[in-house]
This record gives sequence, C-alpha cells and structure tokens, in this order.
Amino acid sequence: MKPPKTLESIPAIEQAYGKSIANAARRRRQRLTTTGAGRRPGWLTYAVLAVVLAASAFPLWYTFLLGSADAAYISQHAIPSMIPQGKFITNMGRVLAADIKFWQALLNSVIVSALTAVSVIFFSTLAGYSFAKLRFRGRNQLLVFVIATMAIPTQLGIVPLFMVMSKLGWQGQLQAVIVPGMVTAFGVFWMTQYLQAALPYELIEAARVDGCSMIRTFWHVAMPASRPAAAMLGLFTFVGTWTNFFWPFIVLGSTNPTLPVATQLLQAQYFKDYSLIMAGVLMATAPLVFVFVAAGKQLVSGIMHGAVKG
Repeated sequence: MKPPKTLESIPAIEQAYGKSIANAARRRRQRLTTTGAGRRPGWLTYAVLAVVLAASAFPLWYTFLLGSADAAYISQHAIPSMIPQGKFITNMGRVLAADIKFWQALLNSVIVSALTAVSVIFFSTLAGYSFAKLRFRGRNQLLVFVIATMAIPTQLGIVPLFMVMSKLGWQGQLQAVIVPGMVTAFGVFWMTQYLQAALPYELIEAARVDGCSMIRTFWHVAMPASRPAAAMLGLFTFVGTWTNFFWPFIVLGSTNPTLPVATQLLQAQYFKDYSLIMAGVLMATAPLVFVFVAAGKQLVSGIMHGAVKG
C-alpha cells in the first residue's frame, strides 16, 4: 500500500494505515520540506531578492531625487540627499511648459510603440510558424540568413534607410519609424523556437482534417498556442521601441518627435538643467512602469495557460 498523498497528520495516517505507512509518509513530508516544490524560501533568498530589487529601483529613485531639486541645489551637492526636495511638481510644470511638444511626443510614442509591437507579434509569429512547422525547400538556410542579420549593426543601414525614407517623402512622419520595425530577426527566431516545442503536429493535422485552410490553421491553432511567447515578445518590442532614440532622432527630428527625442531637446546648448532633464526623463519612463504593472499578471497567466502538462 502506498502512503497517502494528502496532508493528513502523521498520527491519523498511522491510525488508519499502520506504522509503516506513517513512517513512509513522514519521510515523504520531510523530503518535500527540504527539497522540491514543498520547500519554502529561506531568509537568504528573501535577502538576495531584496538587494536585487533595491539595486534595480535605485536608478529610478535617484532620477526622482534630481528631478525634485533645482539647478542651484544640484550644483552645490554632487551627491544629493536621499530625501526629495519637494520641487518635482514644479519641474513637471516646467517640462510641460517647455517648447518640446511633450503631449504630441507622448502620443507619438504610444502610436509608434503599440503599432510596432502588434506588427512584430503578427509577422514574427507568421514567419516562426512557417519555419517551425511547414516544409519547404531552403527553409533552414533562410532561417540561418535571418538569424545572421542580427549580427549586422543597425548603424550600417541608417544611411540607405534614410535615403529610402526621403525618396518616399516620409521624413518627419511616424511611418518612417513604424514600417522599418514591423518585423525583427529576433522576433522570428524567438517564435520559431517556441512553436517548435509548443505546437504539436497533431493539432495542425487535426485542423486540416476539419477543413481549415493554411491561414485558418495559423490563426486558430498557431496564434493561440503562441500566446505566452507573443506576450513576452510584444512587451520587449514595446519597451525597445519606446526607448529608441537613434533612428527617430534622425528621421523625425524636433518637428514630430517621440518622447526620447523630446527629452533630449530639454538640454540647452551651453547649460544643462539636470533637475529639468531628470523630471522629463522620469515623466517619459513612468508609462513603461505602468505597462509592466498592468501586464504583469497577464504575462504570468499567459505563461501558465500555455504550459503543457506532462
């Protein structure tokens, strides 16, 4: 007789099943409390997590300290006090009153980041599904070529890309930032690796037996199966696009900026007011924090929903 798997008390098990079963249950409970899923994290784990959390949050807190001071205080104190100076709201008003088109830059960043993230999810999943589950000539060689493009620095393609955007008349327009980032080599590689393991051929064959076309099979089978990886890819793409400065600064400039470009415009030519700059940086970073907080539970639930029970 096997020891019961319930968390009954040892005396109750001994009374119901005998001393040998109770001893086995006692040994099993000891194993669960020392190793595996039954082990509770100790104080050392919480201490390490607290240190990592503090180290991760300190740059944001330091930015807030500088943003809540003024230029005179920062010039006199190289290392500011850990207590805010209480001028952050005033500096926020200065940022909004500055000639940087803050609200327009915020709207541009939302549009560019959201559209880029959605397009990367769709096209990367479509390409990943093709590489992972379809059989066609040159599939492996083409996938290697796509991955190899990740080794090419982005800066090498800026000049020809700018020439193309100028020929199309897109200079200073948001599509000049959105279209070049609609699909990424990393996204294709990410979704290919995930779908190879998470999507069994049996589901695809069952959909084809039911009369689904290739597009319907992709939409109703591959897309739901790729939801956890697509959520992570979308979040990474959104953050990367939101913080991108180099290409939007070149092709958009100050006429139609995104938030990183608008924040850079806070720097004067001969003098840098770090309290104003840091307030603008924190205002540009705050939406990303809200996105992480709002998407955290959905990402975890999506990963758990996509888990395959063994």
